[in-house]
Amino acid sequence: MTADMSLVHLITGASFLVQMVMLLLLLISLISWALIFRKRNEIKEARQAVDVFESRFWSGISMDELHKQVTSKPGEMKGASTIFEAGFRTFVRLHQQEGIAPREVLDGTQRAMRVVLNREIDQLESHLPFLATVGSTSPYVGLFGTVWGIMNSFRALGNANQATLAMVAPGIAEALIATAMGLFAAIPAVVAYNRYVSDVDRLVNRYDNFLEEFSSILHRQAHS
Repeated sequence: MTADMSLVHLITGASFLVQMVMLLLLLISLISWALIFRKRNEIKEARQAVDVFESRFWSGISMDELHKQVTSKPGEMKGASTIFEAGFRTFVRLHQQEGIAPREVLDGTQRAMRVVLNREIDQLESHLPFLATVGSTSPYVGLFGTVWGIMNSFRALGNANQATLAMVAPGIAEALIATAMGLFAAIPAVVAYNRYVSDVDRLVNRYDNFLEEFSSILHRQAHS
């Protein structure tokens, strides 16, 4: 009698622990894919937002008018626009106070912008550690399920009177599914993590460059 080697039968016929490993890897994979699509949209929106804002910033519009436009839609502030809003607001407040040297005004303005920049970086990097963890640990979780399944197959083989390949093949095959599922969860997570880390680094560089350029503009205004 030929053993049923279909994928569904191998999964349902696996031991309880191996099935739990498969279920865990399936849940991890689903969560990873959800985070991958979510992070892709976040980075896309952040890239579009900084393109639009920098176009407006360098269009020759006055700082006061740009600040009014930015603060009129607080829900749309993101990335460079939030850095600009925090910097301009702090600069105006400190510049209007008497007895404060221009250097102190600029230092306070830069600190305010750095705080917002760090907040934006934290937002961009959110969930990336989870993808890194999935990419590094999922193969080992799957390997644990495989080793456990193969151990059960060989224990059953040791209790049999006549050992044949047909007896151990289904058990080994169902155990190897755990390794396959581990790789299925890990590979997309690793690829997405590497891609998004690169995208985030480019965005952070753009934010940092804008912060320095805006600081130079405020430096000239502070000493004018």
